[in-house]
Amino acid sequence: MSATAPSAGHAAPRHLDAGAVALIVFLCLCWGFNQIAVKLALPDIPPLIQAAIRSAGGTFIVGLWAYMRGHSLALRDGTLAAGLLVGLLFGLEFVFLYRGLLYTTASRAVLFLYAAPFVVVIGARFLLPGDHFHWSQWAGLLLSFSGIVLAFGVPTPSGDPYQWLGDLMLFVAGVTWGATTLVVKATSLRSASAEKTLLYQLAVSTPVLALAALIFGETMTGMPSLQAIISLTWQTVWIVSITFLLWFMMIVKYSASRLSAFTFFTPLFGVAAGHLVMGDPITPAFAGAVALVIAGLILVNRPR
Repeated sequence: MSATAPSAGHAAPRHLDAGAVALIVFLCLCWGFNQIAVKLALPDIPPLIQAAIRSAGGTFIVGLWAYMRGHSLALRDGTLAAGLLVGLLFGLEFVFLYRGLLYTTASRAVLFLYAAPFVVVIGARFLLPGDHFHWSQWAGLLLSFSGIVLAFGVPTPSGDPYQWLGDLMLFVAGVTWGATTLVVKATSLRSASAEKTLLYQLAVSTPVLALAALIFGETMTGMPSLQAIISLTWQTVWIVSITFLLWFMMIVKYSASRLSAFTFFTPLFGVAAGHLVMGDPITPAFAGAVALVIAGLILVNRPR
């Protein structure tokens, strides 16, 4: 099934119907649990190596799926430049994310990373006709973000002199995440299939992530455990090859700004997953945080 129509990038974006809302919430649930999958594999497989293997494996799986479905993967259709750019952004997002986490706290990381929805909304005002937020939707976006602040706490400076570097790297990761969405929506990729759009990102990001792992000295000292192998298989097959494909199908079809706002659910699902799988504590403020995110999304998606 083709994910796009040739004029989709310029047509007025569709509002999210009940089916779209259910799907994006489900995707955020999967991505939240994926944070635990990454942690479970970390003792045996460093993060950038994980990301490189995911992208390489995803390239094969999505490429095979596109071939079986008869999608054209020709590079002379005007999408190459945008595809290379979106692939570079995709790879850099994970480089800055994983390296930044070494220098800053998890709570600060989440807040800086989730600059991404704001990047999309601001960029959409200039790049995506008809996908503009009015004041009540901006209020909803800020309300949802306040839910993230409540869930993770107001970040305080630590004694680490390099914390500012970690904060900056996480902010850049958020900007590249948001920019990836905008490039897909605003360039020639809007007329490409979701499979081809994802393949650009996976194929280009594989050498970027592998080179980053080499530069930063990541190594594997032995055969990964069964737990690490299962975790990496889950990330490669389900998260990268299936949920990311569904996400890019939705980006072209629906409002990028509204979809990006829903990603505030992902860190909340990550907290819930940590509690269920690893026994991490949940603060009493968590329920209030969920309520704020939901209230904000209602404002974002209510008809004008």
